[in-house]
Amino acid sequence: MDFLQSLILGIVQGLTEFLPVSSSGHLEIGHALLGVKGDSNLAFVITVHLATVLSTVVVFWKDIVSLLAAFFSFRWNEKMRYVCLLIVSGIPVIIVGLLFKDEVESLFTGDLMFVGIMLIVTAVLLTLSSFVKPKDKPLGWKDSFIIGIAQAVAVLPGISRSGSTIATGLLLGKKREEMARFSFLMALVPIVGANIIEFIEGSGNSAIGQSIGIMPLAVGFIAAFLSGLFACKVMINIVKKGKLIYFAGYCLIVGLLAIFVI
Repeated sequence: MDFLQSLILGIVQGLTEFLPVSSSGHLEIGHALLGVKGDSNLAFVITVHLATVLSTVVVFWKDIVSLLAAFFSFRWNEKMRYVCLLIVSGIPVIIVGLLFKDEVESLFTGDLMFVGIMLIVTAVLLTLSSFVKPKDKPLGWKDSFIIGIAQAVAVLPGISRSGSTIATGLLLGKKREEMARFSFLMALVPIVGANIIEFIEGSGNSAIGQSIGIMPLAVGFIAAFLSGLFACKVMINIVKKGKLIYFAGYCLIVGLLAIFVI
């Protein structure tokens, strides 16, 4: 992987991790267009994902500190309840990660037909959520678990994690701003956990990192962090204004291109 490829893929990861267009799907397409094998360098994948996690931490720093303080206070209150809701939302993706890890990884083989179909599914979900009027319903335990299922389904390349979780919340009648915040916060634990597992499993492979120098890793990290920081803030405003329908059109177009052109 050269300097330009790491820059492009870092930007793609950062932007699409938060925008409802599927980072995994776009990376699969990016790998195909740039001639980079998706599994060629685990070190780069870990690096850019950690960069986007850092973007989330920066944007929601006050929320995260407040929730951690509530959790370690061991006292039941609204903030502790919110932390528990986030934990419940992570159960489905943990189950998928533990029981179906190999099956999921087998889908990341550059099959752009599959990616295209999943992007179209994302487009349909975003379209449906755009016509739902939010209701003043508090987030409940059942809601949290259902939204967690949407996050688990989003391990498929082409299904947007942020798009599926926010859209599912909107379909359940939750407020847009609330769902944007919940969607980004609920992603922290599974993303960090998945990268720790990948690092542990890959640490015994001496080939990891040999085909890429420190500069491409640094470029990819910085590109993913800065673009992720931008995309995270932009996405919050987009959700508030209810403009997810535009991304539905984008996913539809890219999905069709992946199936019939690329």
